[in-house]
Amino acid sequence: MTKLKLGMVGGGQGAFIGGVHRIAARIDDRFDLVAGALSSNPERAAASAAELGIARSYSSYEEMASAEAAMDDGIDAVAIVTPNHMHAGPAIAFLNAGINVICDKPLAATADQAQAIADAAAKSKARFILTHNYTGYPLIRQARAMIARGDLGKIRVIQAEYAQDWLTEAADPANKQAEWRTDPAKAGGGAIGDIGTHAFNLLSFVSGLKTEALLAELHSMVDGRAVDDNAHILLKMQGGARGMLWASQVAVGKENGLSLRIYGDKGSIEWGQENPNVMQFARFGEPKQIITRGGAGLGGAAGQWTRIPPGHPEGYLEAFATIYADAADVIQGKADGSLLPTLSDGLDGMWFIRACQQSQAGGNVWIAK
Repeated sequence: MTKLKLGMVGGGQGAFIGGVHRIAARIDDRFDLVAGALSSNPERAAASAAELGIARSYSSYEEMASAEAAMDDGIDAVAIVTPNHMHAGPAIAFLNAGINVICDKPLAATADQAQAIADAAAKSKARFILTHNYTGYPLIRQARAMIARGDLGKIRVIQAEYAQDWLTEAADPANKQAEWRTDPAKAGGGAIGDIGTHAFNLLSFVSGLKTEALLAELHSMVDGRAVDDNAHILLKMQGGARGMLWASQVAVGKENGLSLRIYGDKGSIEWGQENPNVMQFARFGEPKQIITRGGAGLGGAAGQWTRIPPGHPEGYLEAFATIYADAADVIQGKADGSLLPTLSDGLDGMWFIRACQQSQAGGNVWIAK
């Protein structure tokens, strides 16, 4: 199978998510990382490229987009792994150059930046893919298939939460991740943007329902913090379903507690990211069932996204790799990408952030979409 040539913007020395993207891109051996503008600091960019063995290092994303587009063997796609406020510039530059974009979430830091990306994508021949990586878990995709098939009946209630504790105290100024994630100008939103958008995307992806309105209560629990670090959000969804979303980065004892519970008039599913290889399924009046990632029951939909035998855990990196494998299929014309998070999902996430902030500013009122 011919590998795609991948470039990367951001993700240099000291970055977290860049390494995750690089591993995910290699798990299924679909991409070779051959170019990068890994830092806005030219010296750090060159040093980072040398450490990773990247042959073509650029001092800016503008230079990289122009040069790669002009090459016969230029990159097929670029991964954008910068902080949120720096997504729009490179995304637009590479879309304008006709190069496929794989962008970390959320889409941008502001609505104007998000719209600028959308405008560029509408004019480009290239594809835009957003890495809401939790949609890549096999059992999440099985849950989606089960709900679409009617196994849960009419959806009534959705409960999603994403709780962490890493920002329980004031952030250390030397912590690069905390520095930009708690800066409203760079992040665009605190817990709602960083992790709330994941929970919001996941509940829609699995249920197949869009949110029609929300009411949010946002808190900054740590004195002096300029962004929210805890949020409680009520959701009105299509078909009369009701939802509740909790996002917190000050929940002591929670490491990466993303969970989803969906209840219909016939059945329910429960899934948690910290133990992603099992899911509970219940039919009304019957004993609960435990579905495993490698199990053959209930249509075995999870099996087509499973890489290793049952009982061998698959997790975060493999789910991320599923997004990259799907992206490769789409770029190579082998699939329609119907399960991939797209620009539309990114714009939904931006609405979610903005609506939460508007609800809070208005005295915790309902905001319609």
